Amino acid sequence: MKLKSSEPFWLVKNGIINSYPSLRENLDTEILIVGGGITGSLIAHQCMADGYKTVLIDRREIGHGSTSATTSMLQYEIDVPLHQLIDLIGEKAAVDSYWACYKSIDDLKKIVQQVKSDCGFKKKESLYFAALKKDVGWLKKEFEARKKIGMPVKWLEADEIEEKFHIKHSYGGILSEQGGSIDAFQLAHDILAYNHEKGLQIFDKTDIKKVTYKQNGVTVLTEHGTTITAKKIIYCNGFESTEIIKDKFVKLLSTYAIVGERFEDDQSHLNDTLFWNTAEPYMYMRTTDDNRLLIGGEDEDFVDAAKRDSLLNEKSDKLTKYLKKILPDYDFRMDFVWAGTFGETKDGLPYIGKHPNFPSTYFVLGFGGNGITFSVIGMELVSEMLKNKKHPLAEYFKFRR
Repeated sequence: MKLKSSEPFWLVKNGIINSYPSLRENLDTEILIVGGGITGSLIAHQCMADGYKTVLIDRREIGHGSTSATTSMLQYEIDVPLHQLIDLIGEKAAVDSYWACYKSIDDLKKIVQQVKSDCGFKKKESLYFAALKKDVGWLKKEFEARKKIGMPVKWLEADEIEEKFHIKHSYGGILSEQGGSIDAFQLAHDILAYNHEKGLQIFDKTDIKKVTYKQNGVTVLTEHGTTITAKKIIYCNGFESTEIIKDKFVKLLSTYAIVGERFEDDQSHLNDTLFWNTAEPYMYMRTTDDNRLLIGGEDEDFVDAAKRDSLLNEKSDKLTKYLKKILPDYDFRMDFVWAGTFGETKDGLPYIGKHPNFPSTYFVLGFGGNGITFSVIGMELVSEMLKNKKHPLAEYFKFRR
């Protein structure tokens, strides 16, 4: 009997890349970063570049939270379509947010090159296609909204999508030039290793028991009885921030993903494009750098781990069935299936900045389908905030907005 792995593909593929010690001594630092995933690694990279004495801690192994479960699709598209976001938060805020996400993919490419990461970064197109006929109207409205602000987009009819990508049962879609994919787990490790050599102190398997927040800094007591004194603390701990912040600022959901065996035949028609559709919840798909197909979706409105994992077989069957519908000739054989938790905000935007209840503290919480691009934007915001400067996007991403 062949058993499917319920571990995230990236963990099995990469194994333990780098291991760091738990904290065994008291420390004094300028910046303490909580969270050793892709967000924490990027913020640490920025803090080190800005010359701060920086410490990073994680309650698990490095990258073993959401970073190990992400599908690592780099999209400028926010979960709320541009034309809807304009109605929700105003034209300038929506357009600025979309362009910031667009730019962040190229910014991430520079970081990948700088740290010489082996994360398989690849620029790709992105196809957002109508899953149902009734979606065509608003999707064309979305196409016009993006075109109006100068984004390089093209409308493809269903027959063009089938000819170009072999995808059946679409009703047309938006083809965008800007997109990309990476192995976020590998990249987080590579960024941290690069900065560790430059003096970044990293401690994993170090959980926080208590934080004392004051106007002139914080004192952190760890599970090992050691303390860290810092001028500023930056939480990069994703959905686990809900343990700290009591506002109802994010809705937590479960999502599912499957990865197939390595594909021996030609799949060049899929390799250079990210795919996602207008279904609710939406389906997303891309190839990996080792020639597999990854497909995800089937989100559920709960985060109970046992309940979530009990649905792995059912969800993998549904995803496989949908794949067979849109790519009937693809010889897909499943190798991995896993579930992860992610957050959804009211406007699809992240929460980056201060929270009124926590002095000397910043949060970088890139929720939604493009949390990685939000984390790249967070680097700029944090850099400016630490210098007591105002970033133009800060108003859109603040708490209690």
